[in-house]
Amino acid sequence: MNSLRARIVLLLILAIVAVVGLATFAAIQALRPPEPGYNLAPVAQQLRLLVSVAEQDRRVALNSGIRLQAEPASGPKDIGTTNFLGEALAKTGKPSTIIVTSSSDHETLTASVQLADGSWLITQITDVRPPPGGWMILAGWIAMIILGSTAISVFAAAKIIRPLEFLERSVSLVGPDGLLPTIPEAGPGEVRATARALNRLSSRLKVAIESRMRLVAAAGHDLRTPMTRMRLRAEFITDDEEKAKWLNDLEELDAIADSAIRLVQEEAKSDMSDIVDLGPLVRETVQELADLDYPISAQSLASIPVQAAPVALKRALRNLMINAATHGGGAVIALEERGGHAALTIIDDGPGIPEDRIGQVFEPFFRVDKARRKMIRGAGLGLAIAKEIIERFDGTIQIANRREGGLVQTVTFPRSSPADLPLS
Repeated sequence: MNSLRARIVLLLILAIVAVVGLATFAAIQALRPPEPGYNLAPVAQQLRLLVSVAEQDRRVALNSGIRLQAEPASGPKDIGTTNFLGEALAKTGKPSTIIVTSSSDHETLTASVQLADGSWLITQITDVRPPPGGWMILAGWIAMIILGSTAISVFAAAKIIRPLEFLERSVSLVGPDGLLPTIPEAGPGEVRATARALNRLSSRLKVAIESRMRLVAAAGHDLRTPMTRMRLRAEFITDDEEKAKWLNDLEELDAIADSAIRLVQEEAKSDMSDIVDLGPLVRETVQELADLDYPISAQSLASIPVQAAPVALKRALRNLMINAATHGGGAVIALEERGGHAALTIIDDGPGIPEDRIGQVFEPFFRVDKARRKMIRGAGLGLAIAKEIIERFDGTIQIANRREGGLVQTVTFPRSSPADLPLS
């Protein structure tokens, strides 16, 4: 019962059943017929009159159609009616022996009253018993109430939670850039108000993100001028060792500025995606890096079509592979299909990342060991750029430590139809 829909349905069913049950109980109490004793009192009076006529003049009784016989009527005995009529007859005069029996079809009652001479007066009496099959009728009534209330509750719950489902669908449309597409402002007043609020939120987020990108890009460009002046001044330093330090620091600043600008460009890009065969793309990237003396190799590379922009996807995979080859002492690449997804794994044998910091690996300028900055060149934006590109094409990336040591980077993309691959 963790679902809000299920809770609302259950609450409505209980409410409807309780209301109808109470109303039914009140109607039964208001329309309930008198107790059998009240209905049988007139019957007892009539029986007492018939008994008097039969005992006073048997011939007149027979001529009047009164049935007299030596034995009581046959049939199953109705104990309840027999007791009620016996008590009623006792109140009208002297007690008489009476037996009430029902017919084989249980639809009529027959009263047998013993006369003073031992014979029996036989007559039909009114049947005041409840109709047969009363429990089945009650069960059917209860079943109709439950089924009807369930149908109404399900329909009402669907109407009640429709605005929540609208919100859920709207939030699920958030793209990798954190923005919502324009939501149509239609439907009930509450839904229209929610759509307007979400559209305003999306608009403000877009302005804020664009402002942030312009600020980062401007900062990267503005750094170029003072760095150029500093590089010119460094050329006049006579101490070669000090000069090399200055130039190395300036090159690192230049790489950081370039990476920051590239990150902004990746966020702002909306490259047209196409169906790409991931196997050949990964194989080509591995070969290019191996030719550049990176310690990298490939195992099995399946041919799996995915939806992406080839140039941007290749840039992301290069960043991940270079990161593993540089920091992990080498990388082994494998590509396979898992449950309708393309799964690319990049395994290295490096020192790994402390578990308390592994969640920060995709933050810009993140470094596990800041003391290694001078030993390993780079701006610390490769993983951030790769993640931005991968998520833009509905992919995911995860990094985890291996038990044997090192890291495993897992990139997954939804598999596309092979028929969509371009003809080579």
